[in-house]
Amino acid sequence: MKRLIKFFLNHIPRPLLQRVAGWLVPIIGWFYRGKDHECPLCGHTYRRFLPYGYVHSRENALCPHCLSLERHRLLWLYLTLGTNLFKDHPRTLHIAPEVCIMRHLKPHFRQCPSQYITADLESPLADLHFDVQQIPLGDGSIEAVICNHLLEHVADDRKALSELHRILRPGGWGIILSPVELSRAETFEDDSITDPDERTRIFGQYDHRRIYGRDYADRLRHAGFEVEDIDFAGSLSEEQRRRYALPEDHIYVVHKPLHPVS
Repeated sequence: MKRLIKFFLNHIPRPLLQRVAGWLVPIIGWFYRGKDHECPLCGHTYRRFLPYGYVHSRENALCPHCLSLERHRLLWLYLTLGTNLFKDHPRTLHIAPEVCIMRHLKPHFRQCPSQYITADLESPLADLHFDVQQIPLGDGSIEAVICNHLLEHVADDRKALSELHRILRPGGWGIILSPVELSRAETFEDDSITDPDERTRIFGQYDHRRIYGRDYADRLRHAGFEVEDIDFAGSLSEEQRRRYALPEDHIYVVHKPLHPVS
């Protein structure tokens, strides 16, 4: 199964892969039925989740029903347990929306659908289509931003962060997540590496532009945000972490100050 999934990830175009996975993975999930692990997004239980990974397959990663990964389950738990998103319904921009999260987030905005906006460069499922390095929205027009595992794909992540800061209203907040290697002090990027196989080997995926290190929060601060680095998984019980198959990733919550920092 590991080799099959790795082959699909590395050799099947992403749009086709997403369509195929929508019906094939749930079928495979019938062979993983059980009660040991639970997806907090869709509520389905399995004896274990499917493996997943472009280079090194991670065990117990992919939910066969809603296709959530470890980071999606962690983000969803934080949104439900650590924020007032579902109570206050701020005008929210969800960039590169994960289907597993978008599908469960939209119903919470049913009474005020215009408050939840999805955006992507190409996805037909998104409301708006734009490059995050040039967002066609007004200054301070958004109250909350969700941006999960996108900046590592962007050519100029500092420009993208500047745009996110610009559109967020003073006092607004966001969750901006990227893969971070806490063992690495500084972010590594090398655009001279152009061979897709070599980029996959070094960066983990052929379309990743950088590997973030412990300076990730400082890059967020440099854009003008106040940053909370939260070990949310660590605040949960060992049984919750095991049952939901959560990663050790931190949650990075940004806030735009009410007044510019002098």
